[in-house]
Amino acid sequence: MGSTVIGNNEELVASLVSKVLTELSNRCDQPSDAGDGLFNTVSEAVEAALEAQKKLLQMSLERRKEIIASIRKAVLANNERLAALAVSETKLGRVEDKIRENILCATKTPGVEDIQPTAISGDCGLTLIEHAPVGVIAALTPITNPTGTLINNSIGMIAAGNAVVFNPHPNAKEISAQTALVIHKAIVDAGGPPGLIGLVRVPTLDTAKELIEHPKINLLVVTGGKPVVSVALRSGKKAIGAGAGNPPVLVDETANIRRAAQCILDGASVNNNIFCICEKEVIAVEEIYETLIKFMVETGKVYLLTPEEAERVTKLVVTPEGKINGSYIGRDVQIILRDAGIHVGEEYRLAIFRAAKDHPLVWKEQMMPVLPVVCVKDFNEGVEFAVKVEQGNRHTAVMHSTHVEHMTRFAKEIQTTIFVKNAPCYAGIGLGGEGHTSFTIAGPTGEGLTSARSFTRERRCTLAESFRII
Repeated sequence: MGSTVIGNNEELVASLVSKVLTELSNRCDQPSDAGDGLFNTVSEAVEAALEAQKKLLQMSLERRKEIIASIRKAVLANNERLAALAVSETKLGRVEDKIRENILCATKTPGVEDIQPTAISGDCGLTLIEHAPVGVIAALTPITNPTGTLINNSIGMIAAGNAVVFNPHPNAKEISAQTALVIHKAIVDAGGPPGLIGLVRVPTLDTAKELIEHPKINLLVVTGGKPVVSVALRSGKKAIGAGAGNPPVLVDETANIRRAAQCILDGASVNNNIFCICEKEVIAVEEIYETLIKFMVETGKVYLLTPEEAERVTKLVVTPEGKINGSYIGRDVQIILRDAGIHVGEEYRLAIFRAAKDHPLVWKEQMMPVLPVVCVKDFNEGVEFAVKVEQGNRHTAVMHSTHVEHMTRFAKEIQTTIFVKNAPCYAGIGLGGEGHTSFTIAGPTGEGLTSARSFTRERRCTLAESFRII
């Protein structure tokens, strides 16, 4: 799938962002209420959500559907503005890819249709199983996908009959607030209760802790790295956790190599590799290794680093302590290479290099458009190595092959939540692939690609000895 062409009118974007930030600054001086969904304290947000959720349950499912439709429409209407602000504030990703992200979440996040009841009938009568709301949800959202996660979570959680209070990443507070304002207004405009979604105006680690520990929070939904997920899992409350990944892409000798080259470029460069599902390292069998690299370069959007250049880039993006340099996460490849003394044109979206198996970028979730390509002897060695570098995250893996048994074996060995065959990684979340989307991919807690149903509790109603009509 090609990228959307966006005009590079930097002055217009800067003016827009400046205006938004000024409006937000003025809002912070206003008294807090449920009028816009932004709150000064966690307690205010939770109390408003509690009352709003009670009102939502008194409304019909048809009204709930109208609320969801209103959210979808409002997000699409504000899409380009939100995308530009997200990149301006966080310095992560690409505006054209943020636009696609927002469209995906607005259109392919399941709504009320995901919580349809089921019935079981037999000699002993009828049992009805329904998906009931959990109540008020606390959602912690990341800096990497502040708009997508907030849109996706809001639609799914409200469709399930819940209210939600968000604590966004502190370095994405402005774009998160703007996204929440759009969604909150859409809810109220459709006749929904104010306060159904809430957001802490000044999110911090302390407000996150307070929200997690609040006695009126019924469910924790955490999208982020291992540390924050671990905190949620130790809270004593039910928690849904979406953790980190290090997705390998395995290419065997039977693959359509030119197609694989294009797919890897598209997946590894989308939003500058900040999606947790993005291809983080390529593992190619010896027979097609050099051909794959050649075809990637021939796309005209991939820069092949020399060994000396690769060493300079590695020293730049990996700290002496062996950690990823956060200053380069999600940045354009031109910025990363420039700071390593390498100057490339604007047409490039990705840099690749021939990497040894023990290279740090093979083992670290780098989240930037710099991709190591590792050579293995054959498919068997490739599977064994891919399983090792995935490191048990059980998040995402990709394979390019036309050998059904190879794909089947790799899927069984790698045991990831998402397994993509012969497509870019993002096909696994519904972008160019079938199925719904999710920006909370709960591998650690087992829910997988979350949807409205994930944010419910199952209730059963039984009528004995009656109502079977066969």
